[in-house]
Amino acid sequence: MKILLLNPPFLSRYGRFSRNQRSPAITKAGTFYYPIWLAYATGVLEREGHQVKLLDAVARRMNYGDVEDFAKEFQPELIVVETSTPSIYNDAEIGARLKYFLGKKPFVFLVGTHPSTLPEETLKLNELLDGVARGEYDYIVRDLARVLSDGRRQDLETVEGLSFRDEKGEICHNPPRAPIVNLDALPFVSEVYKKHLNIYDYFFGGAQYPVVQIISGRGCPNRCVWCVWPQVLHGRRFRPRSAQNVVDELEFISKEMPEVKDIGFEDDTLTIDQRRTVEICDMIMQRGLKVSWYANIRVNLKLETMLKMKKAGCRFLIAGFESGSQEILRNIRKGITLEMSRRFMENARKAKLLVHGCFVAGNPGETKETLEQTLNFALQLNPDTAQFFPMMVYPGTEAYEWAKRNGYLDTEDFAKWVTEDGLHNCVVSTPEMTSRELVEWCDMARRVYYLRLRYIFYKLWQTLLIPSERVRNIKQLRHFYKYLFRGSFR
Repeated sequence: MKILLLNPPFLSRYGRFSRNQRSPAITKAGTFYYPIWLAYATGVLEREGHQVKLLDAVARRMNYGDVEDFAKEFQPELIVVETSTPSIYNDAEIGARLKYFLGKKPFVFLVGTHPSTLPEETLKLNELLDGVARGEYDYIVRDLARVLSDGRRQDLETVEGLSFRDEKGEICHNPPRAPIVNLDALPFVSEVYKKHLNIYDYFFGGAQYPVVQIISGRGCPNRCVWCVWPQVLHGRRFRPRSAQNVVDELEFISKEMPEVKDIGFEDDTLTIDQRRTVEICDMIMQRGLKVSWYANIRVNLKLETMLKMKKAGCRFLIAGFESGSQEILRNIRKGITLEMSRRFMENARKAKLLVHGCFVAGNPGETKETLEQTLNFALQLNPDTAQFFPMMVYPGTEAYEWAKRNGYLDTEDFAKWVTEDGLHNCVVSTPEMTSRELVEWCDMARRVYYLRLRYIFYKLWQTLLIPSERVRNIKQLRHFYKYLFRGSFR
């Protein structure tokens, strides 16, 4: 069966819209994520023997006409379209237009966090859409392809996790599909990248270039109210790949993709089980792999674990500090303290690991005073890089329900989840601050953080004296610094 997996174009005149990050947008630092989940599904389908094309139209800077030409030549029978909340209207329209263009022959299927939460609403966006996946979709797409390739469209109701439009036009919702337990059974996502994508199309602000992003486990037991992947796509149960399977993939990248300078573990939290993290590090060293990598972590990370990670090639850590107010941390169920964050930064410096710090404005209970505490806390911690985001609430998350329940949503027009230029936006206004004030506070916080003379001299020193950091710093500078002065709104 011919199957097209598509990351469709969106707002291409402004930059590259990154759907596959947790808060989809055109980023100020030029970061552009791999289509990780589409790539996993691609690998699963290829193992089934299907003829599969993974087309990242955003990475290749293709417009809709280019995608139409590609589809005309390939003639897919199944089209899987990646979506996100800000781009959902665009994505539904592109899926429907492709179906109409190809004579209504292909089954058009939407995937991602948005249709997972709002399957019926998504299908109602256009009557030409055939179905959506709810949740983790690697095997949902596989089972759908089995039914369609056998000509058993009448058996669509057997595909768990599928919502679809039947022959009468009625929308049907099948029972959910359980999350995949044995992640070792999945193909290496890096193998799919090597076959279908150009790794030079992708960039992560803190990583050396070029970078490859992989996943070592799915699901996160932590309770942060706005984190979308655990609440919508993968669930709260942590499901790790075995250490051997993870290191096997690192070895594949090292041998088959030698041009890669950094490997990113894009798990929600790599270090949920620190014993497993140490096991991965030990295995990297035992095999003599010379790999550089980074990971998302929590600030409960122990110094001894950090030291082992550093020895095994870890270069930097991404930490969610979120707020400088302990009350706010309690409100968002972060499960950390300010003292833990301070100790984490001290230990990271001892281990000689760079840190990228994440801070969120507009959390439940936020005031101008707590935001001032957050900025002061960021300056005190002084990580290598810092991001200041307004809280972005996505359907299916506790934060979205909190905002909706309290009447704080400015709009339910999902296109407004980004600005006109595709940058991160905020649609939550509380009695304390409007959504625009929150975005403008983040713009101000970035200027204060990045335009300090101390920081500028530090970055100049790092760029001039550490060759491995030079390329990523220059690429970041080219994209990022114009937004420091212009801000998020034109």
